[in-house]
Amino acid sequence: MSSTNHYAHIDYRRMIAWPKRLEREWTFLSAPFASLPSKRLLDLGCGTGEHARYFADKGFEVVGVDVSDTMLAQAREGGAPDGVQFLRGDLVHVESVVTGTFGGAVCLGNTLAHIMDQDTLTQLFKGVRAVLLPGAPLIIQVLNYERLVHSGQRCLPLTFIQDEEGEAIFLRVMTHHDDGSVTFTPSLLRYRKDGDPALEVITSHNVPLRGWKRAEMEAALDAAGFTAHELFGTMGQAPYADHDSTDLVVVAR
Repeated sequence: MSSTNHYAHIDYRRMIAWPKRLEREWTFLSAPFASLPSKRLLDLGCGTGEHARYFADKGFEVVGVDVSDTMLAQAREGGAPDGVQFLRGDLVHVESVVTGTFGGAVCLGNTLAHIMDQDTLTQLFKGVRAVLLPGAPLIIQVLNYERLVHSGQRCLPLTFIQDEEGEAIFLRVMTHHDDGSVTFTPSLLRYRKDGDPALEVITSHNVPLRGWKRAEMEAALDAAGFTAHELFGTMGQAPYADHDSTDLVVVAR
């Protein structure tokens, strides 16, 4: 997984309504988490650490792994809380980054889209499988690229942020390519309603992603030794539908 820091200039903690998101996701996650073979959790692509801290508050011991120095610096601000450890490392070789075994693993927030080929995705899943206890789940959430490509959707919902300078807009544009890759363009704009120009680009850059489809994801999980997959269309109990679901959520064992 590339160590190129595509997100150094955007504070992702401010771009997401974290309390609402975490409470919504916990409604779904609490069921598989209730039967984990141990309370030790692996958070793959932990970013700024919101999930890890939330899970620790729920009584879990969490190890978060991320390749981004910027994300990890934000995660460690003020020190990691009790029950949380943040490690820098490549998710593709996670078995050599962490020690011990885990009762479950999560990979949330479109992290896997940064893996660009099938063999590498399978290698990542094999590494996760190697550190999971028998029966422990791997819970994955990515955008449903099947729907995005089918519908021709080119951007994710806008986020409006109030700050000390007024109002900013977080814009995420996508260009889908025939080979399954995606050019993702996260941009932060300054909006001044009386300005000329009214919009100013604060930061904007292209990030290469891979829009993983359901069949590709399941094939990589099978090759890594995960034999059971439950599919959902959101972080909820909605069934997965190729052209309708907003997300692809997989609980693999």
